[in-house]
Amino acid sequence: MTKFINRAISLASFLVPGKALIIYGPRRAGKTTLLKSYLATCGLRYRLETGDDVRIRHLLGSGDLKQIVAFAEGYDLVAIDEAQQIPDIGMGLKILVDHLPDLRIIATGSSSFDPAGAIGEPLTGRKRTLTLFPISQMELKQQFNSYDLRQRLDEYLIYGSYPEIVVTEGRKEKIELLEELSGSYLLKDVLALERIRSSRALLDLLKLVAFQVGSEVSLNELATQVKLDVKTVGRYLDILEKVFVLIRVGGFSRNLRNEVTSKAKYYFLDNGVRNAVIGQYNLLDSRNDIGALWENFIVAERLKKRAYTGIYGTYHFWRTYNGKEIDYVEDRDGGLFGFECKWSVNQRVKPPAKWLESYPGATYELVTPDNYLDFVG
Repeated sequence: MTKFINRAISLASFLVPGKALIIYGPRRAGKTTLLKSYLATCGLRYRLETGDDVRIRHLLGSGDLKQIVAFAEGYDLVAIDEAQQIPDIGMGLKILVDHLPDLRIIATGSSSFDPAGAIGEPLTGRKRTLTLFPISQMELKQQFNSYDLRQRLDEYLIYGSYPEIVVTEGRKEKIELLEELSGSYLLKDVLALERIRSSRALLDLLKLVAFQVGSEVSLNELATQVKLDVKTVGRYLDILEKVFVLIRVGGFSRNLRNEVTSKAKYYFLDNGVRNAVIGQYNLLDSRNDIGALWENFIVAERLKKRAYTGIYGTYHFWRTYNGKEIDYVEDRDGGLFGFECKWSVNQRVKPPAKWLESYPGATYELVTPDNYLDFVG
């Protein structure tokens, strides 16, 4: 496999003078590679710096208008990689936008980039934002045909889709990279955020969530098992969403009394990270969680497609108190679309009668290995 995969995001189409382009995304998702690839071909006079540089942190975090403007003068584009390392970076970028209106600006960073409005508030009306995820199936479709992608499904379900993992061929090498990624990079952002006192409790919480993928999660039960109070568990889960480790999906209801809405389901943004958290890299034919792996994969891939192609609306799961359920529901374009994730289908699956009765006109489809690319590709 080639070591470079074309990404779904084109920076040229989003970058305009007078607004800062902010690129969020988890660590190791390819933000730096995407940025450098664009800079190599953009034809602009650019300056590339990194927030890892103490000198740049001091300058852009200083609020010194004269020095910050002098730093960027004469360039068409200023790019700051790892900008989350710079205190008060939002104010530094605001100075550049306001005082150099012809300048193009790119800043990349993980989600800890904006823990308390440090970017959003100073740059209100002055920014455009993009999120770069791990490699998506729709991106891989540019390199593989549908048949070849399906042949590699086992790999994506077990090892996930982070760029380094995707382009690495050996099983042992993939596992080593995943262990490093999940242990030292992804959780680094989590532990860097406010008031995370116990990395052990956080990891225990993640493990519990990993074993409950596709099931409704009770915060009270989680709190009891990890010996934390419910508010702390809720805050940890919220942070894990913000740093692109987890995806929260709430219950859907239009105020029908028999529908469950108080609980949520949690999925991992990447299957490989989920498997690394619980230390399970077994092949699919020796696993008892293939249904959960498939559902997690489909929800995460759909999230990527929605972000990259501009599919708007909300997403949920649907369940009644007597146990009738649909894995994934989208409420968009004036319609309801229900999807059930099935790794294998041994018999005809019918939509829940209560679903069609409650929501006339709603749809219901199965998402299987045979047709999943229609949904996520």
